[in-house]
Amino acid sequence: MVDKNADGRITKEEITEMLQLTASASNLSRIEEKVDEYASLLMEVLDPEKLGYIEVQNLQNVLLPVGQNQLQHETDLAATTGLVATKEGDPIRRISKTFSYFFSENWKRIWVMVLWICICIGLFTWKFKVYQRNPTFQVMGYCVSTAKGGAETTKLNMAIILLPVCRNTITWLRSHTKLGLVIPFNDNLNFHKVIAWGVAVGGGLHIIPHLTCDFPRILHETDEEYSKYLAQFFGSKRPPNYWWFVKGVEGITGLILTICMVIMYVLAQPLFRRSKLSRTNRLWKLTGFNTFWYSHHLFIIVYITFIVHGVCLYINRTWYKKTTWMYLLVPMILYIGERILRILRAGYKKVSIQKVVMHRGNVLAIYMTKPHGFKYKSGQYIFVNCAAVSPFEWHPFSITSAPGDDYLSIHMRCRGDWTLGVRNSFKEFCEAPTSGQSGLLRANFTGSNAKHPKLLIDGPYGAAAQDYWKYDVLLLIGLGIGATPLVSIIKDTLNNYQAKKNELHGSESLGEDGTSSSRRRDFVTERAYFYWVTREEGSFEWFRGLMDDAADKDNEGIIELHNHCTSVYERGDARSALLVMLQELYYAKHEIDILGQTRVRTHFARPNWNQVFKNVAQRHSNKRVGVFYCGDRSLEKELKWLSQDFSYNTSTRFVFHKENF
Repeated sequence: MVDKNADGRITKEEITEMLQLTASASNLSRIEEKVDEYASLLMEVLDPEKLGYIEVQNLQNVLLPVGQNQLQHETDLAATTGLVATKEGDPIRRISKTFSYFFSENWKRIWVMVLWICICIGLFTWKFKVYQRNPTFQVMGYCVSTAKGGAETTKLNMAIILLPVCRNTITWLRSHTKLGLVIPFNDNLNFHKVIAWGVAVGGGLHIIPHLTCDFPRILHETDEEYSKYLAQFFGSKRPPNYWWFVKGVEGITGLILTICMVIMYVLAQPLFRRSKLSRTNRLWKLTGFNTFWYSHHLFIIVYITFIVHGVCLYINRTWYKKTTWMYLLVPMILYIGERILRILRAGYKKVSIQKVVMHRGNVLAIYMTKPHGFKYKSGQYIFVNCAAVSPFEWHPFSITSAPGDDYLSIHMRCRGDWTLGVRNSFKEFCEAPTSGQSGLLRANFTGSNAKHPKLLIDGPYGAAAQDYWKYDVLLLIGLGIGATPLVSIIKDTLNNYQAKKNELHGSESLGEDGTSSSRRRDFVTERAYFYWVTREEGSFEWFRGLMDDAADKDNEGIIELHNHCTSVYERGDARSALLVMLQELYYAKHEIDILGQTRVRTHFARPNWNQVFKNVAQRHSNKRVGVFYCGDRSLEKELKWLSQDFSYNTSTRFVFHKENF
């Protein structure tokens, strides 16, 4: 591959060309920029006699040990205890095991869903039976019973759909009660979506029988039957036509409800919300988070018309039987209180921005002062508002600083309209970094009179990762920007471990973050493994300071850091041979990884996840391992299965958590 003219001698020009091609194929821009410097380093080591070329034999002498070390490493792993993800041959046992895994992973979700479905069925059945005894049943039959049964379930679901989005309440319950042991708070948004479909089903059962069955039967019933059964509800004079039902308060509010809900449902679908339509599609202008966010605020109109619709009834005239407001009263008070709290809290949580850094990969890091009295846990997130972009929009971001830090930081991937707007608002204040500083552009802000964009924050809010300290061992896995909620945990783990160690030597005090001694004594984590997988080498500079700090402070090997760059072929592949050799030589000379520019070595290609779980299980038998994953859903299924399978086949208990916003 390198000795193009096959003369047995490799010149610097040939090394440079090969490095250039390899770096270009692997999208390693940093190596491309300094390819001459790196080629000189290889020549310096491999041509000690300054001949101006490298003998092929000398190159082989360097490459072969690298390949043999990799082969020996793989052989050693294969020789260890045969822990692998099992593949059951018997279909009955395979189905049984799958069901067992599913139940053990989802039992919290199952009992909540079963309870919800049973309540909905119970309400529907009760209302259905009630209207079988109503005079209108003699004319409209099972149609009116079905419509009223669907309406009753819709009242319930319109009430409880507000609860999963009461973020402050959920965060308080998660942090201050034991309810998290039986209630899956991490699935609040998923439950919100499920209830929304329950509203759609209930609404359909209410609307369709009315429009296609009940109203036509009223219009076509005999005068005698109408006077006997329906006159007391619809008036002594029969409705003249279908339009009579539509133009009334009941019809107009029902029409408004239906139109608003259809708009909300359609624009909330991933096809629109995540802008999955092509730009050539006529509906592309309706895609994006902004459209979803603004259309979802039609819920204000929906609830007003829903209450009016529930009060102005044809059949029920007794006030205490008009139960719509009774269902909605408590959830609406709770939700309105939440919104008021957010507004008031955001008003005094105006933060001062210390600096911003624009990194490769279109990532913006923002460092802020902590508001007075602001306390949070690693793994939690905040909502951010930038009035310069939009005074109404709030977006969630994981907190990347640790509770013990004297600042607050977030890292945002700039892709959508809002994040790009924030980046562009700060860009005009940024300059190129000086020597030794990270980032493509950066700005330091001093003084409160600076004219840079201002930010408001709301939070913190709870997430699955905030309870990491309850596990003996942590397996933290982040894909790309998904590393953000995990880096805070790494720093906090080191801080807590060191504080706990100091206490054992007789030093009793509050931690830097105000954490009490009793709280730190509950901290049981003894080891953490961090796997960060990304395609872009520039991503590693986002948290370069963290990586170096962890390497410097972690004298006892509490944190094991693994950076993986998937754009490079794995070790042992001929196409990455020169890069492997260059990495080894550069690290030996500078103690810095050539890709990540940190003291943490970068691995090539994706991790072997089965091997990762296997190593953790072997090292930590009879321990509880918290697996915290944040990233694309494509890997979620595999990690969840491995967590279940190794828990089943080893003495190590893996508990899988997926970050959701």
